[in-house]
Amino acid sequence: MDTARLERNWTSVLGRVGRAAARAGRPPESVRLVAVTKTVPAGAVRALRALGARDFGENRVAAGLDKMRDCAFGVGDGPSAVRWHLLGHVQTNKARAALAFGRLHGVDSVRLVRALERHAAEAALPEKSTDVWLEANVSGEASKDGARGDGIAALAQALREARFLRWRGLMAMAPLSGDPEASRPVFRALRAWRDRLSDGRGDGEPLGLSMGMSGDFEVAVEEGATEVRIGTALWEGVL
Repeated sequence: MDTARLERNWTSVLGRVGRAAARAGRPPESVRLVAVTKTVPAGAVRALRALGARDFGENRVAAGLDKMRDCAFGVGDGPSAVRWHLLGHVQTNKARAALAFGRLHGVDSVRLVRALERHAAEAALPEKSTDVWLEANVSGEASKDGARGDGIAALAQALREARFLRWRGLMAMAPLSGDPEASRPVFRALRAWRDRLSDGRGDGEPLGLSMGMSGDFEVAVEEGATEVRIGTALWEGVL
């Protein structure tokens, strides 16, 4: 593993996030960088943690749980606590295990909300103890997961009423493209849904936007992203 390259990549990504935030008139700390650790060995994840990373994301439940165990980071709620995010689609039959992550970015159906709520109740978890992002398919791609149209509003209502889930925001995947600007309409569409749904939220807590990956995260930050999910830009040339 090239630790010097990892440090350069980390510093570069942080700088790009900060500059994009400045262009949007936002402070850099308004954007959370979630390091995608899919297929990355635990030792490399620990090295990134030593550089200051706090948020790590996995795409699959079983592999993510193994990674959490292998990394053996301490748990807690303090200012230096590590946070694990499940970024991929959550199948209802994996809902019980998915709760171990505490932050789920792929909640895309009322059926899944009900399964998560049931398992959280059975496990006697504290109320509002699992952060979730409503996954919306705003690109219209048939291959993408996520609620669409009227289903987005119905899912939002289920999250408002949830006892154990804390609705943190909306999440979307932009189409793959070599041009970051091609993602901008998708990010703007997700922001428009966020603004529409925020009107009826009622608790005063702003909804965030989980959007943007290595190829387009700067555009996502310019369009209001509060969480960006970065893998390739961090690990390129490292492993």
